Amino acid sequence: MMATDKEHSPETTMRSNFIHNMIDEDLAEGKYQEVYTRFPPEPNGYLHIGHAKSICLNFGTAKKYGGKCNLRYDDTNPVKEDMEYVNSIEEDVRWLGFEWDEKRWASDYFDTMYDAAVQLIKKGKAYVCELTAEQMKEYRGTLTEPGKESPYRNRTAQENLALFEDMKAGKYGDGEAVLRAKIDMSSPNINMRDPIIYRVAHATHHNTGDKWCIYPMYDFAHPIEDAIEGISHSICTLEFEDHRPLYDWVLNEVGFWNPQPRQIEFARLNITNMLMSKRYLKKLVDEGTVSGWDDPRMPTIAGIRRRGYTPEAIRSFCDDIGVAKSNSTVDFAQLETSVRDDLQFKVAARNVVMNPIKVVITNYPEGQIETCEVENNRNVPELGEREIPFGRELWIDGDDFMEVPIKKYFRLFPGNEVRLKGGYFITCNEVVKNEDGSIKELLCTYDPETKSGTEGGNRKVKGTIHFVEASTAVKIKIREYQTLMIENEDGNLELNPDSLHETWGYAEPSVSDVKAGERFQFFRKGYYIADSELTTDDEKVFNSIVSLKSSWKK
Repeated sequence: MMATDKEHSPETTMRSNFIHNMIDEDLAEGKYQEVYTRFPPEPNGYLHIGHAKSICLNFGTAKKYGGKCNLRYDDTNPVKEDMEYVNSIEEDVRWLGFEWDEKRWASDYFDTMYDAAVQLIKKGKAYVCELTAEQMKEYRGTLTEPGKESPYRNRTAQENLALFEDMKAGKYGDGEAVLRAKIDMSSPNINMRDPIIYRVAHATHHNTGDKWCIYPMYDFAHPIEDAIEGISHSICTLEFEDHRPLYDWVLNEVGFWNPQPRQIEFARLNITNMLMSKRYLKKLVDEGTVSGWDDPRMPTIAGIRRRGYTPEAIRSFCDDIGVAKSNSTVDFAQLETSVRDDLQFKVAARNVVMNPIKVVITNYPEGQIETCEVENNRNVPELGEREIPFGRELWIDGDDFMEVPIKKYFRLFPGNEVRLKGGYFITCNEVVKNEDGSIKELLCTYDPETKSGTEGGNRKVKGTIHFVEASTAVKIKIREYQTLMIENEDGNLELNPDSLHETWGYAEPSVSDVKAGERFQFFRKGYYIADSELTTDDEKVFNSIVSLKSSWKK
């Protein structure tokens, strides 16, 4: 029963939050007959753990209320979409344990959006503007000063319809004309100061080809997409709060749909030492700073999956941190605690020694190998026991020996006796060194009456260490990770030069049969996963998932 990356379904309903309280009120008032949400990613990069919170919230909310949730690709920009990103998004959603009701594309609604824009023009609520980008910025005003009306603002509906048709026919170059909503240039909300709702972009679209050379802006497209799909609650991150009046304005002025979707905002996920910007993450990939979008140091869902995090742990983490109305930052250690809490009850242990030191048991018969029984997981007796070999020559972990021990050091040192987990008691008698002064081997003796499981094995001893039998040991590569970003003296995040450290160790022989994606606890060390890309039949490469000890306090 080793944990691997299988699809998992959410086991429990997510806890209530302020969004659910609002939904409860809407349902009680009869505003909506069912709850319908959507997750609307832009397929221009891999999703990160911040998106995982949105996925869990949108899909989890639909599940809680017995409703539906769509996966909708926000492809309103006329750029060639990479199917690699589309495939990765769908893999991420399914890996987290969710399945969408319908898969939609924003570009499927371009005809309806165009019709809505024409309707606004006919109502005198939109106009074609030919100010340059610099002029428009100047006219817009500031947070304390109102904007100025465009000289093109009072064109007639007939003029605007003809000019908008010219835009659609390709008679304008990129940036030469835009369609703006006619709202209020003195509004205290800058988003309501005649925002652009269509722009010219002569580019081939991945879905609609060259049919269009004008494309809707997100703030115009977003409410229309929601309304077409019958979305009841459009759950967005907090940066869209100031855009909500425009969202409602579009729905009210277009007026095609009843009931209208309700936009609700929540605080996005921020985690210490994690920079969650698709643009920056793409730069790391493009420049070769990391091995790819799924580099185990990356905060992408693909990265944390390869790192060995479980979907159950991510869902639990998202549920534990809750849904807030204001931005805050979560300690990275809390995320690690969620991962650790999940793994401790499903992952079996394996003996692995790092910085290995050879132990020769001088009074043990040469050529003899016997087996010792050790439990797979002391927290889960159902995972049973396994047999490991024991012989005259062993490897122990470098941290388990000190030639000159510090105070209260109870592991192996000259003259001291320790218990070998599952094996015998041994005493270090002599330290043999190489010419350069490094340790070649430790000469020890064992007490044959002290094997674990026997009466003699119950004798008290202060130190217990683990081991790997030398002749059957499997050499493995180990990749230890720290956070990709660290905080500098100015409080800003910068790349951590020590985010990856490769080392090696010896493992018990059963590790030779490990397959990519299998997770283990390296006894007394931490949790590790056989890397999905680098592990082969001939070489076993393990990624550190999380340590055994937590620095976060609940």
